[in-house]
Order: sequence, then C-alpha cells, then structure tokens
Amino acid sequence: MRPEPDLLDRIADLKARGEAFCLATVVRTVSVTAAKAGAKAIIRPDGTISEGWVGGGCARAAVLKAAREALADGAPRLVSVIPKDILAELGIRPGEERDGVRFARNMCPSRGTMDVFVEPVLPRPAVVVLGASPVAVALADIAPRFGYRVVVAAPEDDQLLFPEADERIVGYAIPAEASGQRFLVVATQGRGDEAALKAALLADADHVAFVGSRRKVAALRESLVEDGLSPERFDRLKGPAGLDLGAITPEEIALSILAEIVAVRRRGQRAPA
Repeated sequence: MRPEPDLLDRIADLKARGEAFCLATVVRTVSVTAAKAGAKAIIRPDGTISEGWVGGGCARAAVLKAAREALADGAPRLVSVIPKDILAELGIRPGEERDGVRFARNMCPSRGTMDVFVEPVLPRPAVVVLGASPVAVALADIAPRFGYRVVVAAPEDDQLLFPEADERIVGYAIPAEASGQRFLVVATQGRGDEAALKAALLADADHVAFVGSRRKVAALRESLVEDGLSPERFDRLKGPAGLDLGAITPEEIALSILAEIVAVRRRGQRAPA
C-alpha cells in the first residue's frame, strides 16, 4: 500500500516547518486486521493522529504510547499487537519487550496480529551562533555538514558573513524557548560579550558555551551576577568552549566546539564498549 499524496504532503510540510511528529507504519499483519501492511499515520506530540490510519482501538493505545516515548527520547519503536491467547502461549506479558519488540494485547474480535513501526521525526538540532567573530563564521560553516541547523544572532551589518544561515536574528534577542535540541555558542570575542552571554544564559538550551579565556569567563560572571543574573544560571555555562584539542586557528577552535556539541548530544546513546 502506498501512502496517500495528502499524507506525503503533510509529512513534507511538517518537516519544512521544523515540527516534531511520529510516523507510524503497519509493517506486518497476520489473520484479520482492520489496517493492512503499508498503512501509515502521522502522530503529533499531543497524541492526536493528524493524517492517516493504523487501525482502531485495538492498536491505538499501544501505538500512541510508543509515539509519546519515541518523541521523548528520539528512538524508534516496534510494537506488536497480538491476541491474548497467543501472548499466553508465547509466555509474554502485555507491555513486555523482547529483542527490541514491545508486545501489546489485541482485545478486538478480529483477533489478528499487527506489527507497527513507530518512527520519531524530530527537527534538526540547532547550533545558535551569537557573534560574528572568525570562530563564529567557521562554526557556522562546518555545523551543517553534521546535520545541524545554523541560527545566527549578530548585528545586521555582520549578517553578510553568514550567507548559508538557516535562520537569522538581528542582535542577540534569541527566543527563550525552542522546539528540538538547541546548542548556544557565544563567539562575540570582545564585541557585545556581556549582552550576548546574558541572552544565551536566559534561554533554555541543551548546552551553552562561551569562546574566551577562563579569566574572561570569571570577569563576566562577576559582572552579570552583580547585574542580577542568578549564579545557578551562570553555572550552566561551559567556558572556555570546546574540547581541549590544542586548537589554535579559528577553524580548529570551531572544530573543538562542534566536537563538544556532538559529545553532549550523543551522551548516553551508545552502550559502553
């Protein structure tokens, strides 16, 4: 079964707008089921199915639960909805997971089996670069190659330094909240350090870093806390930014910053060796 054009258009629209959703796909059915292999549905973060269909109440609760969890941790799920008696024969309890498959009970009269793959589609993580220093320009250049959206917050006259930016903010008034992961890097390097850093620290983010020396970070902490910023807010800051690679050039410093962002983003996603 091919997905309807309207559903494909809706998927493309949501991705273009950077909105999170899950795509649920029926990948296998056994015996009589309402939905057949290939059926798809778009599930929004609030639990509504905005397009498509993957069956009625027999599978809906289990699929929606899997979608909520997938949107929370970014990992796909495979849900197998099976009649109660077959689960008992297999010695499996409803809700149990085995080999990456979560089993749910089908209480409908059809008594069929249906496997549904639930895939989260999340906005690309964003690297928000505050400032227009050589390090900022180098970071904005390499970040897209690793799948990051680049948001540039800089004075209007400096925006020309970032021809490929995905989004632009004139000045440093970045939104306090944003959907998806967001990594903020203050790379003003002497031009608007305090204003940019205060804006970054007041915003919600997965990581906030400052390009500058420890002495500079300490001086900014004293100034911003004296100005009313809570010490707890400042303590979120990683400064100096980046992993210690012995970097010297702007490009090398940008690489060390992006490597640190990757480490933060991927933390806990790989099993220990």
